[in-house]
Amino acid sequence: MGKQQLSALATDLRIALGDLQRKLREQSQHADFTHSQRNVILRLDRDGPSTVTALANAEGVRQQSMGATVATLQTAGMIDGAPNPADGRQTILSLSPKCREMLRTLRSAKEDWLVRSIEKNFKPTDLEDLLTAVEVLRRLVNS
Repeated sequence: MGKQQLSALATDLRIALGDLQRKLREQSQHADFTHSQRNVILRLDRDGPSTVTALANAEGVRQQSMGATVATLQTAGMIDGAPNPADGRQTILSLSPKCREMLRTLRSAKEDWLVRSIEKNFKPTDLEDLLTAVEVLRRLVNS
């Protein structure tokens, strides 16, 4: 495959994955959160408890901006804070039980849509191709 064909493939893949992301977002109602708030929730879910400073560094924003984002999420009951046992001046932030339940519900809605779409639009023989595609995409992401 030539460079031009690889470039076209990369474009098609980017567009297809973007379309899939949009479809999945449509299946959950998380419009109440800004992009920054969603990123903080997802980072705490993926990486575990953190400080405002570590979150700001990970997201590439100023500590003051992250502090405002975190404060809004705490007010909404999405994030809990506890004193850092090693340094009482710091607060360790984690997802609240309310937020964990919301994430579980949102993910369930997305997976339900995927299951229904796969059942409706794919023949049993297509499922092997889909399984292979998932494996290939995992390799791409982890490369």
